Amino acid sequence: MTTLMGQYARNFVCLVAFIVVAACSSSQPSGAAPYAAIVQDARTGEILHAENADTRLHPASLTKMMTLYITFEEIQRGRLSLDTMVTVTPNAASKPPSRLGLKAGQKISVRHLIRAAATKSANDAASALGDHIGGSEAGFARRMDATAKAIGMRNSNFKNANGLTATGHLSTARDMNTLGRRLFFDFPQYYNIFSRRSTDAGIATVRNTNSRFLDAYKGADGIKTGFTNAAGFNLTASAERGNVRIIATVFGGTSTAARNAKVAQLLDLGFKRAPANAPTTVPQAPAYSADVEALMAEADGLPEVVGGAGKTIRLQTAVARSPRPAARPDAGRVAATEVAVAAIEDSIAAALAEAVAEPPPPGTLDAQAVAMADASPVTGQPTIAPPPPRPESLVAEVAAPDAPEQVVVATAAEVAPQIAPEAGTLEAQAVALSAEPTLDAQAEQFAALDDGLMVSEPVQVAAMAMPAPPPAPQRNAPIFDRVADAPQAQQMDEPVVIRLSTSSARHWGVTLGRFNSRSEAERLLLKTQLAESATLNDGLRKVVQRGGGYEANFMGLTQDQADLACRRLQARAVQCFAMGP
Repeated sequence: MTTLMGQYARNFVCLVAFIVVAACSSSQPSGAAPYAAIVQDARTGEILHAENADTRLHPASLTKMMTLYITFEEIQRGRLSLDTMVTVTPNAASKPPSRLGLKAGQKISVRHLIRAAATKSANDAASALGDHIGGSEAGFARRMDATAKAIGMRNSNFKNANGLTATGHLSTARDMNTLGRRLFFDFPQYYNIFSRRSTDAGIATVRNTNSRFLDAYKGADGIKTGFTNAAGFNLTASAERGNVRIIATVFGGTSTAARNAKVAQLLDLGFKRAPANAPTTVPQAPAYSADVEALMAEADGLPEVVGGAGKTIRLQTAVARSPRPAARPDAGRVAATEVAVAAIEDSIAAALAEAVAEPPPPGTLDAQAVAMADASPVTGQPTIAPPPPRPESLVAEVAAPDAPEQVVVATAAEVAPQIAPEAGTLEAQAVALSAEPTLDAQAEQFAALDDGLMVSEPVQVAAMAMPAPPPAPQRNAPIFDRVADAPQAQQMDEPVVIRLSTSSARHWGVTLGRFNSRSEAERLLLKTQLAESATLNDGLRKVVQRGGGYEANFMGLTQDQADLACRRLQARAVQCFAMGP
């Protein structure tokens, strides 16, 4: 019995000793991930520090930088928009945390999926984007590998859109740093999403997983965190101070705090080593092969409805030829054309007004002019409406030339033979008028004569003796003086610009968010322009109704103005999103 117990004791001691020796001889502590780091001058691409930078490791959620890069690329090519509705696949809905909480069959906009993937690092949101663009998880992984090769990532292979641990899903610190630099230069209009502390993701407001580092390090404005048990704590960070921008990547941190401290140390090293003034070398556009272009343009197999058969077909819509636009017309010709068009419109309006106007009262000069215009074409003589009959009691007093103080009273019948024209005609009335040749004077005297004809009581009129007037010539129209030709229109001044043109690279804008009412959006635009007049004074305030709300936008800015405005507003915790052409 004693011998048997002793044998058991010896075996137990040997087993414990073997376990201790195996643990002590292990090259890596249990659960610790390999460490890698790199520091780069973002302006020139120069590497300032590297340690295990080309070792293939698990990238974790740094993978989502590639998912977002491809999404921005699809938007730029016109195959997606920020308002495109994505149907969540069962594959995307099944992803473990971190997650937004999407359900299979749910529809959500690309805008909200981008926000959730970039800030909260939501696995379901990233997979929903990948499934929609690539048609499946495997299809999107092929697209990721092709894009990585095109932008210079030499040691990366992807298996999914979110970065969850999978066999063969590997990358390097150098490749992730290259991807972070590409996001900054290739899509600056979307880069500010990585610096938001929180944002609206449609179904929830999400907080940035990188908020601690952004708040702690001066000049930090991105980019992406990552963590899995196999990868450890990863971070690709970017910061700008003065004219210098540094990008650093760390793989294999032991905790969030340790990782942030190490990245801060590496960024300090970069700012210390980088020159204050250096030329900026923008990376070249990705060069895709014909096979990759076909892969990017092929139809995906994503059903629009769970269980349905509908597909979204995406076509290659890149612009192959962009002819120079026609020259603008000469300003003088435009002004002359506008004057001519205005004159034609005035003539038409006058003709219409004359056609619908009420006929003039009978017995007036206008009525006689209308009657003469309607003269009979057979006789060639105008038909004139006779004036009202004169009262028989009306008398005129005519003074003889040789007896100025003698007053002679005569009746109308006695005075009439002295007047050559026939009584009651227009010529007879014209003789009674003064010899004043102007049209205005004739009209005033004619009106005064009419008033005298309406008197019913006998009156005595002192009339000066005058020679018999010559016979009046026959006329087809009222007695009008020749009117001088109107002076020619003066030359138009140069046109005055009253609104800002979007030419000269002013194709950019910023959006401050979507609101429930137009007045709320306009009020925010005015308040923001007053507060940020230095950057937004040249912008045009524009409220766009979209998706049941009102977007508050500033348009007509240059790219530099839009980026600067968003950075200044975000520094005061004001939501701002730059928009490019």
